[in-house]
Amino acid sequence: MANNKFKPYKPKKKKPVEKKEAPQVREISKVIQWFPGHMTKAKRQIAEDLSLVDVAIELCDARIPISSRNPQIDEILSGKPSILVLNKASLADPESNMRWKEYYKSIGREAIFTDCMTGEGISDIIPAVREVMKDKLERFERKGMVGRLPRALIIGITNAGKSTLVNKLSGTKRVKAEDRPGVTRENQWVTIKNSIELLDTPGILWPKFEDERTGLRLAFTGAIRDEILDREEIAVSLCKTLYKKYPKKLCERYKLEPEELEDLQPYEIFELIGRKRGFLIAGGEIDYARTAVMLLDEFRGAKIGRLTLEEPPKSKETEE
Repeated sequence: MANNKFKPYKPKKKKPVEKKEAPQVREISKVIQWFPGHMTKAKRQIAEDLSLVDVAIELCDARIPISSRNPQIDEILSGKPSILVLNKASLADPESNMRWKEYYKSIGREAIFTDCMTGEGISDIIPAVREVMKDKLERFERKGMVGRLPRALIIGITNAGKSTLVNKLSGTKRVKAEDRPGVTRENQWVTIKNSIELLDTPGILWPKFEDERTGLRLAFTGAIRDEILDREEIAVSLCKTLYKKYPKKLCERYKLEPEELEDLQPYEIFELIGRKRGFLIAGGEIDYARTAVMLLDEFRGAKIGRLTLEEPPKSKETEE
């Protein structure tokens, strides 16, 4: 893992009624335990199941196209044909979506932007699978394998929307899907409208993040279970990220004046937001836990705005 660390800060000296300190940003590796046993099993199982499918559907999060792409994916797929689907597009910055589309086009890869809640882009997936398999389908036909349906495996990180995508494609609730990571634990086959057979797989994260920001962005978007995180630390880091990339939207949502944020540390912005929302406990102290939950929920639900945290490679935003 990279040695870069978030600079710790010291909370203001206060005498709160409850013994509670302002959240401190620590090294993400000490905060997140991100590789539970079932993920190791899932990686091994998916490697075995690749022999059963013709193509892989790689599902990423449109808000973090880089961080949500498993760096082990090419090794796992072992050259298997694949299509790239960037889900949750309606939560992402529309201008960033366009830049990502152009980027993928420039490197010769087509990306399908989808949103399982609105249905955006869903109808493009099956035709894309059949196009990738065009030569193979023709061979099936020549061999008289008329009833042989294309078989595709859906692979991606936790909480990317894989099971929801299966349900949207099938038009029914065929597999269990919830807005939290780790719901799918076993592989599930689903036949979609007599046109394709889909294998839904458990989400896979990876054992080590090369860049600490990757872990944070996965935490921001809910790819890592909140129960194993310090939400307050993650929310403070989110404040830092949003103030850097989307200061106007942050100010508009929480009724902040740009001038009052000048020279403030991320935790001070976090505290100011909590105070502005009236999230206080006895003695006028800020309710850090409530403020953190609110910030993360509002970011994930696009209430702050449609936001994308990563730009295509070689752009200023990504390099920083």
